Amino acid sequence: MKSRFMLLCCLFLGARLWALSDQELLRKADSLASYMDTDFSAEYTIVQEKPGQSRTTTVAVVFRKDSQETYVIVIMQPGISRGQGYLKQGATLWFYDPESRRFNSTSSRDRFQNTNASNSDFTRSTLSQDYRITKGENVALGNFRCRLLHLEALTNTVAYPKMKIWISEDGLVRKSEDYSLSGQLLRISAIPDYYRIGARFVPKQILIVDALRGAMVNGVFVNERTQITINKPLFNKVPDSYFSKTFLESVNR
Repeated sequence: MKSRFMLLCCLFLGARLWALSDQELLRKADSLASYMDTDFSAEYTIVQEKPGQSRTTTVAVVFRKDSQETYVIVIMQPGISRGQGYLKQGATLWFYDPESRRFNSTSSRDRFQNTNASNSDFTRSTLSQDYRITKGENVALGNFRCRLLHLEALTNTVAYPKMKIWISEDGLVRKSEDYSLSGQLLRISAIPDYYRIGARFVPKQILIVDALRGAMVNGVFVNERTQITINKPLFNKVPDSYFSKTFLESVNR
């Protein structure tokens, strides 16, 4: 009886500690997905699967300077899109089309290159600033022990008004679900593994499943999905000149 009582006490105290540390845990998840003390660059291979259609592959180089809220993305493949690019400067996001040589304002909510990824997926994480936690619970996600946090947006500038995120004990986001304001599930993302480079972590792959888009295949609804594979992650200094319209224009010269 005594051992059972002690077990219940431990479980109760463990639950209280999780609840008290939810905001801190969310901040930790942000910090592990952001690189405020260094620049970041990597090659992203983005494979889009639409049921009944052939796969499409986009290869892009991403440069981030999180301390200045800026990133640049340059499309390398396919050839028809080569030289297209994105420039984020604070809250402003530009898309560059080398054919017209014009910059057009776009949004973090918009789809990236007609995939299930959003433009917001390529910047640093600010969940603890953009959302409030409405509920937290301990759950299992495969082999991971996770804290499942239910989030509601504090601002209308975020891509999704509501989210659920699964954070493992090491502070890394393993899964997320994005919802509309009415509670409609829009997409599901999974990050099964990370590179560890010193004290920093970079996702190896991100799988995104669109909960709404898809097609019937042999009588079964198959969802669209996008797989992002991140290669050659580096934490070296990126020249400040890269984070400019001039740089994107110069890529095609």
